[in-house]
Amino acid sequence: MSQHDLYAIIRQQQKQLAAIQAQIQVLIARVGGVGAERRVEGSNTGSHMEVVKPSTFNGKAGKVGGFVTACKLYLRIKMRKVTVEEQIQ
Repeated sequence: MSQHDLYAIIRQQQKQLAAIQAQIQVLIARVGGVGAERRVEGSNTGSHMEVVKPSTFNGKAGKVGGFVTACKLYLRIKMRKVTVEEQIQ
């Protein structure tokens, strides 16, 4: 592959990246900006999402991954609006 071909590939990837960034900016503008509070009627998205506690681990090795993932998701959603100081306590 020649140096000219590599430059052409790089230019093409830069154009694709610019197009993706433009699409992201459009999506951000549609939802009101990054971090904007929004509430969608009739759904469970937004600032008042409820999540069920993970069920008690039954000790089966094949269920460890799902249990850990459920715990991480639960904690991430519950701690989303809590300050770091409050999370430590």
